Amino acid sequence: MEATTYQAGAMVIYLVAMIMIGLFAYNRTNDLDDYMLGGRQLGPGVAALSAGASDMSGWLLLGLPGAIYSAGLIEGWIAVGLTIGAWLNWKLVAPRLRAYSQVSSNSITIPSFLGSRLRDSTNLIRIVAGIIIMVFFTFYVSSGMVSGGVFFESSFGMNYNLGMVLVAGITVLYTLVGGFLAVSWTDVVQGLMMLIALIMVPIVGIMHVGGPVELFNQINSVNADLTSVLGPREAALGATIFGIISAMAWGLGYFGQPHIIVRFMALRSPAEAKAARRIGIGWMLLSVLGAGTTALVGIAVYRHDTGQLPNPEAVFITLGQLLFHPLIAGLMLAAILAAIMSTISSQLLVTSSAIVEDIYKAFSKKELRENDGILLGRIAVGGVSVFAAFLAWVRNDTILSLVAFAWAGFGASFGPTVILALYWRKLTTWGAIAGMVSGAVTVGIWRSLSGGIFEMYEILPGFIINFAVAMIVSILTWQPNEEIEREFDESLELMKK
Repeated sequence: MEATTYQAGAMVIYLVAMIMIGLFAYNRTNDLDDYMLGGRQLGPGVAALSAGASDMSGWLLLGLPGAIYSAGLIEGWIAVGLTIGAWLNWKLVAPRLRAYSQVSSNSITIPSFLGSRLRDSTNLIRIVAGIIIMVFFTFYVSSGMVSGGVFFESSFGMNYNLGMVLVAGITVLYTLVGGFLAVSWTDVVQGLMMLIALIMVPIVGIMHVGGPVELFNQINSVNADLTSVLGPREAALGATIFGIISAMAWGLGYFGQPHIIVRFMALRSPAEAKAARRIGIGWMLLSVLGAGTTALVGIAVYRHDTGQLPNPEAVFITLGQLLFHPLIAGLMLAAILAAIMSTISSQLLVTSSAIVEDIYKAFSKKELRENDGILLGRIAVGGVSVFAAFLAWVRNDTILSLVAFAWAGFGASFGPTVILALYWRKLTTWGAIAGMVSGAVTVGIWRSLSGGIFEMYEILPGFIINFAVAMIVSILTWQPNEEIEREFDESLELMKK
C-alpha cells in the first residue's frame, strides 16, 4: 500500500472522529449557556487541554520548529514568554474570572462580564468589545482556513480550495452542531494528539542521529551559534536583550485572548483552576520542549547532511515521514490539522457569542428563549464561516500576517482591562473604554513605524498605555457604587469555597 494511502486513511479516521464528537455533544446542548459555555461544567483537565489546543494552533507544530530550525535557540524566547504568560494567566485570572463572571449576572462572554461588572447602562462596552472580537476573529478564522488549504495542498497535492473547504466544512459542522462542549471535547483529543506527536518525533529523532551528544555535535558542526540562547556571538548585548524582551512580551497577550480566557469561565468551580493550571502548564512545557527539540533534530538530520529544507516550517512533517511508518506519519499530519482546527472552532464560537450575547442583546430588548438563543448562535457561526471562507478563497498574505497583529491587538486592548476589572474596585466604564481604545490604537500606530525602539513588539507599549490610561480616567470618573462593592466582595467569597 502506498504511503499516501496510509496517510489519507489516518486523516479520514481523525476527521470522522471529530464529527462523531460534535454529534454526541449535540444531545447535551439544551440552552444558550450550554451552547456558549458548556453550562460551566468543564473539569480541570478538559479546560486545560482545551485552552492549550485552542491557543497554540499550527504555530506549535509548524511556526516554532521552523523558526528554531532556521535561527537556533534564540527563537525559543517566544516560547518562554508564552509559557510564563500562560502560567500567570491561569494563576491570576482564571479563579477570579470564574467566580466574578458567575456572581456578575452569570456572564458568559468577556464583553458581557465587563458590562455587568462596571454597571454600564449604555451597553457601550459590550458593543465596542463585541465588534472588536467579531472583526478580528473573522480574519483569524479566515487565516486558519488558509492554513488548512495550504496543509492539504502541500501534504497530499490536493487543490487548495478543496482542502480549505474540507477543513472549514468539518470544523464548522461540529462547532455548529455541538457548540462549546463539542469544541472543548475535540480540543482534548486534538491537544493529546499534538502532545503525543511532539514527544514521539524528537525522541525517535534523537535515537536516529545517535543520541543527545551526537545531536549537539552535529548541530555545532553546522553552526555553534544555533545552540546558544543568546544568538550569534558577534551580536551586541544590548540588541540581544532588546530582542529577548520583545520576544517574551508575547506572553502578555494571554490576558486578553477571548477564546482562551472563556475556558476559565466554564470551569465547574474557581477552586479547580489550580488543578487546571498544573495540567495546562505541564502540557505546554512538554509541547514547546518537543517542538524545540524537533527543530534541533531537523538541523542535525537535514542541515548537517543535505542542506536547508525548501520550507523550514515543514521540518516536523518531513521528520515524521522519515522516521515513522506511513500510517503513524499520517497521524502526525493529523496532529497538525488538529492544531489548526482546534483554533478555528474556538474562534468561531467566541465570535458567535460576541454577535448574539453582546451585539444582538445590546440592541434588542426582546428576551431570547432557550431554543432561539441556540438557533441564533448557530446562524452566527454559519455566517462568520461563510464570510471567512470568502476571504480565504484566494490566498492572501495580508490575512495571515494579521494573526500576529490580532494577538497584540487583543492582548493590549482586553488584557489590562480584564486584570483591572478583577483586581481594582475603582475601574470605571469610561476608564475601561478609554484604556481598550488607547491600547488598540497604540498597537496599530506602533506596528506602522519601524527602526529603533519601534522594533519592539507592539503588544508591550499597547499594554502599558492601556493600563495607564484606564487608571487615570477611572480615577477622574470614579464614584462610589454599593452594588459594585458588594459584588466584588461576593466574588472573593466564592473563590474561597
